[in-house]
Formats: sequence, structure tokens, C-alpha cells
Amino acid sequence: MEPIYLDYNASTPIAPEVQAAMLPFFHSNYGNPSALHFAGAEGKKALEKARKQVASLIHCSPGEIIFTSGGSESNNHVVKGVFESFGKKGAHLITTKIEHPAILNPCSYIERHGATITFVDVDQYGLVNPADIEKVITDETILISVMHSNNEVGTIQPIEEIGIIAKKHNILFHTDASQSVGKVPLDVDKLNVDFLTIAGHKVYAPKGVGALYIRDGIAIEPLVHGAGHENGRRAGTENVVFAVGLGKACELGLTKLEEGGNTKIGELRDYFWQELQHHFKGTISLNGHPDFRLPNTLNINFINQIGQEVLDLIPEVAASTGSACHSGEVKLSPVLQAMGVREEEGKGAVRFSLGRSTTKEEIDQVVRRLQEVKARYSS
Repeated sequence: MEPIYLDYNASTPIAPEVQAAMLPFFHSNYGNPSALHFAGAEGKKALEKARKQVASLIHCSPGEIIFTSGGSESNNHVVKGVFESFGKKGAHLITTKIEHPAILNPCSYIERHGATITFVDVDQYGLVNPADIEKVITDETILISVMHSNNEVGTIQPIEEIGIIAKKHNILFHTDASQSVGKVPLDVDKLNVDFLTIAGHKVYAPKGVGALYIRDGIAIEPLVHGAGHENGRRAGTENVVFAVGLGKACELGLTKLEEGGNTKIGELRDYFWQELQHHFKGTISLNGHPDFRLPNTLNINFINQIGQEVLDLIPEVAASTGSACHSGEVKLSPVLQAMGVREEEGKGAVRFSLGRSTTKEEIDQVVRRLQEVKARYSS
């Protein structure tokens, strides 16, 4: 059996079109985009084209996009930048218990420096109630940060409704859309967000590049200080090669959305789940919302099993687990814990995330291999 990759939420391959767009900037178009000569002009032109391509995917102005080294930097920039810039007004931030560590850890950092953080609960589907957000708003609240979709279970949050609440209370609002970009349509105005995070390696661009949307008129302290790159918002000579890659990936992502490519991925994901339900009736359960979920994400529990042990028996399949084993003890991920998943179920959690190259034949092969694992456990 050939290796089968079902871990697209962890990282996507670089799309061939993206690689082709990047190649000239490795060899000939290598000028510093800040240089005032022909080579610099070519770099600047490429950078601004990429900025427009990224902006088009989330329906914002190119001037509202800054390039970063990835999702973690973008998230850190927002959390720390808002705290530094508006902390005198108030130092209260609101987020959820299922955020990525790239939000949770910066929150812990500013908490050690005087901020107060409220971590809002989610329901059994990993869904936050906007009313619960509003309940904990105080006169000191300066930022709300809620991920657009969860990286583990795929649940899509009611960002639009939360954004309306944030606007009503005149509070800045950020969403980490790293997992959603290119998979579902995104419009920053409809979402009512002031900041939005993009990670390149989730959208068929290279690792080590990302972007941050900052709504026009909002100024926050830069995370990286230095020369006046990115209009003074992020110092450091721009990585033109990778920015070009991200721009092309976003252009390609928009085309795929318009052509309905993710609908096909969603249908394949649903087929996968139906097959597993048929062959594993009563011994599996679903994590995440059954409807409000990324089209490519399937997180299931192999009840009374250990997820990593299941995957160890099918090493030719790349997927992720929702639990960690330390000193013989299995600990559920913070996401599954926050959702209230029972230990006997959650310790067997496995996340399968599909991509553009996933085929029905591959899904059928994975189902067959899992059946073999089930027979082994049963014997």
C-alpha cells in the first residue's frame, strides 16, 4: 500500500502553481524591495501583487495586509500589540478554551505582565455561544480573539455574531483563520473582524510565511521593531519569494472556492464518515459539530482504544491524534477536554484531514486498513 496523506490540517504540500510562481525570485528577481533601483522595483512590484492576491481572498484592501513569518507571528502581533497599545484603557482580553497555543501562550505572556484573560467555555461540539462572550465583557475589555475554525475538530465558530457584539461594545476583534483560509469563503466585513490571521502552510504555500489583516485606521504596536518595512507595521526586509508563494496560493484558493472544489472534498469527507459508521457501528463517535465544520476535517474517537496505537498499526497513513501519552498515561488534548469528551472515547481520537489530492480510492484503502486493525483488536 502506497503512503496516504490525511494530515492536511497540519500542513499542505506546496501547490505546483505556487512553486512555479516562486522560482524566478530564487534566481534572478532577487532585489531588495526597498532598494531604489531596477532590481528593487521588480521585488516591490512582486510584493504588491502578492498583497493584492491575499487581500482578494478575504475581500479587503491590499493596504490592510502585512506579511509575516506565519500564523504564530500574526497571532502574537495582535495579542501583544493590542495589549501594548491599548493597555492603559484596559487590560482585559477574552478568548476561548479551545484556541491554538499561538493564542493561548501569548495570552499567558501578557497575563504575566498585568493583563486579565477570560477563557470562555465551549459546548460538546466545540462551539462557543456568542452570549457567553458578551456576558464577560467589562469596561476594561480591549480585545476579543476567537478562532474561525478549530484545527482539531474543524468546528466553525459564529464569528459574524461575535463581531457584531464586539462592535456594539467598541472592542477590537481578532480571528485566527489559519485553518479556514482557502477552505471556506471569508469576507472580513461580513465577519466584522478587525484582525485576521493567515498561515501559508495551511493553504498550499510554504511554511514560514503568513499574513495579518489589520483593518484600516487601526494602529497597534509592531511585534518586530526595526526599519519601516510594511509601512512601519512589521520590520525586516520582506521575504519576497515566500510572499509571492502565499499570494499565488491565495489566488489559487479563491479559484478553487469559486469552482466548488471544497464541496467535492466535503462530499469525500462525508463518504469517509459514512463508511466508517457502517463498518465500526457502535465503536466510533464524532468530535466536532456535525454541520458547522470545515469540509475537509473528520475527527473521530475509536472508543476504548488509544488513537496513537491505532495509527501505529497503519504507519502508511499520515493522520493526527487528539491525545498524548506520557509515562503510560493518556491525556486528552485541551480541546477535547474543553468539549467534555469522555476519556474512554477521547483517548482514541484520530483526526483525518483531507486535501485537494485525496481520492475515493485512498479513502477506501484507509477504511480497509482500519478494519484490519479492528479485527486485530477483537481477536
